[in-house]
Amino acid sequence: MVRSLHSLFDAIANARNEQELRLAVTNTVGEHFGVERWGLYLSDDLSTVDVDVQTIPEVCLEGNPVGRYVTERHAPAHEQLILAPGDWQHFCSRQDHAHVMSGPIVCDGRLVGTLNLARADGSPAFDANDLADLSALCLHLSAKLATLRAKPKTFNSPLVSRLTPRELEIAELVAQGLTNGEIGEKLFITQNSVKQALKRMFRKLGVSARAEMVAKLQDIGG
Repeated sequence: MVRSLHSLFDAIANARNEQELRLAVTNTVGEHFGVERWGLYLSDDLSTVDVDVQTIPEVCLEGNPVGRYVTERHAPAHEQLILAPGDWQHFCSRQDHAHVMSGPIVCDGRLVGTLNLARADGSPAFDANDLADLSALCLHLSAKLATLRAKPKTFNSPLVSRLTPRELEIAELVAQGLTNGEIGEKLFITQNSVKQALKRMFRKLGVSARAEMVAKLQDIGG
């Protein structure tokens, strides 16, 4: 084990948004587990077009027995946990996916993502220690994601449900008086991305100005 899990836990805890959360994992998880390929897939990923948007591929959910196990039980699994030796090759013949392990990211009682790891042919299979580490890692990821996706306390209007978590992040920063450029810097997106997001938010809320949007979300006078 090259890195302590606690360094990963600290990086997850210090993430200020979903983009930082993704980077905290993808920058270190491969080395920790000794894998050649890995991916963190989140549904409702609200990154704008300027960021690499990833969704959960069907193969990671319903297309193979490992994915089905994770989907149905919300528990991590590797191929040798649920299949007889050699059976995994009947589902995936890729040399860089000779051994696979997947763990669930859960938020509000539903599966919202998976953390997927793969080792190439000739590498050792995942074992019980790997599974325990992945389980702990997914627990921290799920808890952090729930915190990041919690509705900001600034807003109490039912209209909040019309906005995505990323749009709520932007609205919160607008309410704090930040400019588009400052919002972009905080969320690691471009100023134009913030501008386009605000346009979408205005349409959803039926408003035409930032102050009107904030007032409506705060339910002032409502």
